[in-house]
Amino acid sequence: MTKPLSTRFGRRAVLGFLMFGVADAALANAPVVSLLPLPKPADAQKRAVKSAEALVSAAKLGGKIGFAVADARTGEVLEVMNPLLPLPPASVAKAVTTLFAFDRLGAEKRFKTQLIATGPIQNGVLAGDLVLKGGGDPTLSTDDLFDMAASLKAAGVVSVKGKLRVYGGMSLIDRIDDGQPEHVGYNPAVAGLNLNFNRVYFEWKRSGDDYAVSMDARSEKIRPGVGFATTSIAARALPIFEYSGRNGRDNWTVARKALGNGGGRWLPVRRPEIYAGDVLQTVARSHGIKLPFPVVATEEPRGTVLVEHESASLEVIARDMLKYSTNLTAEVLGLHASGAPSLTESAQAMNEWLAETYAINKARFVDHSGLGGMSQIGAREMVKALVGAGAEGRLRSILKPFAVRDEDNKVVQKSPVTVMAKTGTLNFVSALAGYIRTLDGRDLAFAIFAADVPRRQALKKSERERPRGSRSWNGRAKKLQSQLINRWATLYDA
Repeated sequence: MTKPLSTRFGRRAVLGFLMFGVADAALANAPVVSLLPLPKPADAQKRAVKSAEALVSAAKLGGKIGFAVADARTGEVLEVMNPLLPLPPASVAKAVTTLFAFDRLGAEKRFKTQLIATGPIQNGVLAGDLVLKGGGDPTLSTDDLFDMAASLKAAGVVSVKGKLRVYGGMSLIDRIDDGQPEHVGYNPAVAGLNLNFNRVYFEWKRSGDDYAVSMDARSEKIRPGVGFATTSIAARALPIFEYSGRNGRDNWTVARKALGNGGGRWLPVRRPEIYAGDVLQTVARSHGIKLPFPVVATEEPRGTVLVEHESASLEVIARDMLKYSTNLTAEVLGLHASGAPSLTESAQAMNEWLAETYAINKARFVDHSGLGGMSQIGAREMVKALVGAGAEGRLRSILKPFAVRDEDNKVVQKSPVTVMAKTGTLNFVSALAGYIRTLDGRDLAFAIFAADVPRRQALKKSERERPRGSRSWNGRAKKLQSQLINRWATLYDA
């Protein structure tokens, strides 16, 4: 009797038959198109980029928007929107001022502040006047005056028989922009002798039913009190601050109801030369030198230079100005570059310089910091200046790095795209201009200006420090700037 044939199949064999069956069934109805994903077109990423119009529409800023982007090396214009529309540049104006100052003064320019004796020193007593002479240094600090007083002591001076005179050598400009609130520290006076960016620190602390108040010229090391500026508490709710220049000093009153339990803030200085002399008198006392209260000298002093303080180079000063956007620095640099006696005339000199140097004929600056909202320039002309300054120029090297953000508006860490730029912000004005280096190393120059001028002009003077709605508006404007930069870095990469 024949036994039935029996076969034992291993696990691999069974799986093999199963897989063969699946494969056979699949092949019986093979698809016409491959199931594998097709390779994306080389320009797929560029095709996915949103249009500039869509980005601008989504920002919902109102007002006007103008931008331009060009190849920073050839000047080829790549994309624009309202490129010739004149709009406020805000602090982007400081980039233009930097170029102006570099051209007229040189990047290695340094400013000197001196202590000059108009008479001989006899047994520690200066027989004539001591003159604190400014040389236009916009960065002079309390610490610098402290060190100068130490050098004065080393020169053998312990007292002055004559007067302590202060001399700036420039016309005094009591504020940068008349349209700003009285008390904001970013709108100080401008002179040839400036200290602490012409700001004084006001501090208050509740003491029972009253307040203890003080004014000082604080620095990183010391906090000397000042006598030229005073503050008193007024029984009112508004205005928060009021100013008077009575008796040639800075006199402030502050509303009691605005103070709370305590705090402090920088107030603008309107008498910068007296301020500097006042602080010198105080810090000299700590070195054992007795000086009288300062008076302003009307003529340039002649005598022996006992002490001289030299600033950092203009390039270093400009780098810090662009980083921290210090208005006082911009105005001083612009005034020195032009040699003009007023901001209006000095700004006009810069306008003429732009026309001569870069063939920019429609820019209308009213100051050098951009604080005045009446300054105007088109995005295309701003880009023209950036291209003229050079893709590898000195300006680019001192601009501040601008954080690249992704689609969710989050900062991209170690982004292969780099942006060096100057920001600008006023109430309902946002600006950004500078240079982009794309992933493949192409250099672009760009400018983005956004402004809702009617909304800005409708603000009362008292509303201009923190107007309602400005924060959210500014946030949307900055998001748009990042989106446009990402668009250009993708579309116009090498």
